Amino acid sequence: MNTARRYLGNGVVQAFLVIVGLLWMTPLAGLLLSSMRSAEDTAKGGWWTVFTSPGQLSFDNYSALLENAGMTRAFWNTVLISVPATFLVVVLAALAGYAFAWLDFPGRDAVFLLVVALLVVPVQIGLLPVAKLFGQIGLFGTIPGVVLFHVAYGLPFAVFLLRNYFAEIPKEMLEAARMDGGTEWRIFTRLVLPVGRPAIASLAIFQFLWVWNDMLVALLFADSSAQPLTVELQSQIRQFGSNIDVLAPGAFLSLIVPVAVFFAFQRHFVQGVMAGSVK
Repeated sequence: MNTARRYLGNGVVQAFLVIVGLLWMTPLAGLLLSSMRSAEDTAKGGWWTVFTSPGQLSFDNYSALLENAGMTRAFWNTVLISVPATFLVVVLAALAGYAFAWLDFPGRDAVFLLVVALLVVPVQIGLLPVAKLFGQIGLFGTIPGVVLFHVAYGLPFAVFLLRNYFAEIPKEMLEAARMDGGTEWRIFTRLVLPVGRPAIASLAIFQFLWVWNDMLVALLFADSSAQPLTVELQSQIRQFGSNIDVLAPGAFLSLIVPVAVFFAFQRHFVQGVMAGSVK
C-alpha cells in the first residue's frame, strides 16, 4: 500500500479504495432495496429501477415479516444460538488460554498440542457421531444441542488464538502482580483480560459470524422449532420459490446483524488477529 501511494499518490489510492468499498456494498444495497419492493415490482424489473421510480419503496414487507411466525421464531432462535455460543467460547478460551500460557501443570504442552491438532479436524467428521450422541442424551433437535456443538468446534481455534496472545504479555508484569499478593484469578481478571481485549474482541467477531451464518450444523441438529434464520430462509425458498416479499427482508435481516457487529468491532479485528497469530 505504501508503494502504491508513492507511485500513484494518496488521492488515487483513496479513490480506488472508495470504489472497492462501493462495489463491496452494492449487493447489500441491492438486497435492502429489494426487501422494500413488492413482489409485483420485483417481477417487472431489477432493484435499480427504484432510482427512477422511488414510489416502489415501502416497509410493508417488514410489517409482513413481523407477522410471519416462522421467520420471527427463527430470528430469535438465531440469537439464542449465537449469543451463548459466542459467550461460552470466549470465556472458556480465555481461561484455557491463560492456563496454557502462564500456569505450570503436568502435560501442559502435550494438551496444548492436542488442542492445536484439533484445528485440522473438519466439522463434517463429527456431525454423525455427535448427532448420535445427542440423540441418546436428548439434546438432538434442541437449541442447547446446537450451541454445544458450536462451542466444541469453536474452542480449539479460540484457545490457540488467546494462548498465543496472552503468552506475549511481559512476564515481569505477572511476577510483579504476584509479589503484590495478587491471586491467579485476580491477575487474570484485572491484568490479563484488559490487556487481551483486542484478541478477545476479534475472537468474539469470528465466533459470532461463524455461528450466525451457519446452516450446516443447524440443518442437521435443529428441528423445526429450533431452526435459525439460515435454515428457515432455505425452507421458504424450497416451499414457495417466488416468495420474495418474505425472503428479501428476511435475508437482509440475517445479513445486517453480522455486518453491524463487524463494523462495531472492526477497530480490534486486525489488531487482535495479527497479535495472536504469532508469538
